[in-house]
Amino acid sequence: MLLKATQNKLKKLKYRLFWQENNLQNKMKKIKAASLMTAIKTPYRPDGDVDLESYDHLVEAQIKHGVEGLIVCGTTGEGHLMDWEEHLMLIAHSVNKFGNRLVIVGNTGSNNTREALKGTKYGFAFGMDAALQINPYYGKTSEAGLKEHFQRVLDLGPTIIYNVPGRTGQDLQPDLIEELAQHPNLIGVKECAGNERMAHYEAQGIACWSGNDDQCFEGRHRHGSHGVISVTSNLIPGLMRRLIDSDDPELDARLQPLMAWLFHVPSPNALNTVLSMTGAIQPVFRLPYSPVDLQARQEIIDLLKAFEPEDWVGSGLELMEDEQFILCA
Repeated sequence: MLLKATQNKLKKLKYRLFWQENNLQNKMKKIKAASLMTAIKTPYRPDGDVDLESYDHLVEAQIKHGVEGLIVCGTTGEGHLMDWEEHLMLIAHSVNKFGNRLVIVGNTGSNNTREALKGTKYGFAFGMDAALQINPYYGKTSEAGLKEHFQRVLDLGPTIIYNVPGRTGQDLQPDLIEELAQHPNLIGVKECAGNERMAHYEAQGIACWSGNDDQCFEGRHRHGSHGVISVTSNLIPGLMRRLIDSDDPELDARLQPLMAWLFHVPSPNALNTVLSMTGAIQPVFRLPYSPVDLQARQEIIDLLKAFEPEDWVGSGLELMEDEQFILCA
């Protein structure tokens, strides 16, 4: 009897392990199939708290236009300006509200390995599909330290590594990524070091999403990338959907000036400004971000008038005055 009971327990354990492994593989496939993911903006109320009502409207607009996934609390979502409580609250809210319709990738990376592990554990406990992990920034570490940092966060679950040398000051080299790709939880890379780098990874079977909107068309249609993790899709999700799906150089050329405007100052300052001007969010900035100047605000009005009102997220378009914006700490 004891032997039979032990055998039954082993069968149940094997089945559970098989189910977990199969579920993980299906989740990884689902994430890799997402060619357009939006680094979603976090809106605020005038008191400075996260505006969940506006957030939900922004996400619904993404779903309406065919976006397949969200990066929650990334750079665009200003996770670095949040405490962990509101950071993880927004990941949990996104999972509970939209997890059945979108891939939810929580940015739980940090320049502090202990904090990255803590945030990532909670993010997976709240049901996020994957973690976005940036390399430790400012207090840069050695190659050995990078390997150990990423191996530890990779052990926790499906992960996209984010390489953005312009913000971290440290370019993750292919040798490192190729070694980390041996880990079963590495989904791929959000890469800002150019299309040649992405083509190199894709040739080796490492999934790669462009982190540069202005390069994503070439990356997708000329270099074989999986797609883009986009800032611009916050504003024009339908047009970004077309850009990724269609080999249409004319559309790419039309969108380039708009993309250039969104990044003419460090992002997301310009995005926050234009979403305020379209009425998509309340005109509240969490410092140190602030609106672009009046001349730039006039420029975006002129740029958007080249498109149809239904192409952009929001209910209108207003040239706002400086005093209409609210800056809070």
